[in-house]
Amino acid sequence: MKIYISVDMEGISGINSPEYVLRDGRLYGVGQRLATADTNAAIRGAFDGGADEVIVADMHAMSGNLLVEELDSRALLLAGTPHEPRFPFLDETVDGMFLVGYHAMAGTLYANLEHTMSSASWHKFCVNGKPYGELGIDAELAAECGVPVVMVSGDDKFCEEARSWLGNIETAVTKQGLGRQSALCLSPAYGQNRVYAAARRAVERLAEVEPFALPEIPSPARVAITYKMMPDADRANVFGTKRLDGYTVETTYDHLSGMYGGIWRDYGIEKKI
Repeated sequence: MKIYISVDMEGISGINSPEYVLRDGRLYGVGQRLATADTNAAIRGAFDGGADEVIVADMHAMSGNLLVEELDSRALLLAGTPHEPRFPFLDETVDGMFLVGYHAMAGTLYANLEHTMSSASWHKFCVNGKPYGELGIDAELAAECGVPVVMVSGDDKFCEEARSWLGNIETAVTKQGLGRQSALCLSPAYGQNRVYAAARRAVERLAEVEPFALPEIPSPARVAITYKMMPDADRANVFGTKRLDGYTVETTYDHLSGMYGGIWRDYGIEKKI
């Protein structure tokens, strides 16, 4: 059984402010250690639940956040950018996907470190008129490969968003969001125990008959990005796009994966390790 773990930082146990997740933040080194510990908890849970192979994708910002020397040696680490497509090696051979350390979509009330893709420039991301967060985007990309998202971790607002999109999946609540830069946090050790338990349960449930649902895959996908500043919309308004208003630019793709370089199709690269 193969599990693919995508790791962000904002929803990691013990993290509550940008100081932990920005490379020039004064607590970024602490954030790296905390993110690595949550990731190791998810890896352990996956293997203890019955996984044979685990691939970890370091997906926060420009990658390079996880401490390689401290990562569970049984997992393979996908690091570096660009990721083209967004999730290399995510294909029909993967049985389930974890989203570890994720955050709620932009504008979610009281969610800790909420945003969608770009906290600096994106105000809203919609597909066919429906607001999406990074959960919705990544779950849909996985669904195009026939892979269900089976486990997530993050604050309570994110886990609620995940259940509303994906139903009865396994969730690990690591903190209660109180605002964009405040949260009631569990101790990292307690949060990691929750991540481990949810990861293990998710893999054990994969032995059941179709226990996890795939989200609907819209085709065509009309992707509308509303920017915070009009000059960003001006720059995004290129050939093939449609300007909806001063702040919003829309592009139509056959599938959402078209926005992110398609889905993994080997590309002449084999995982030989």
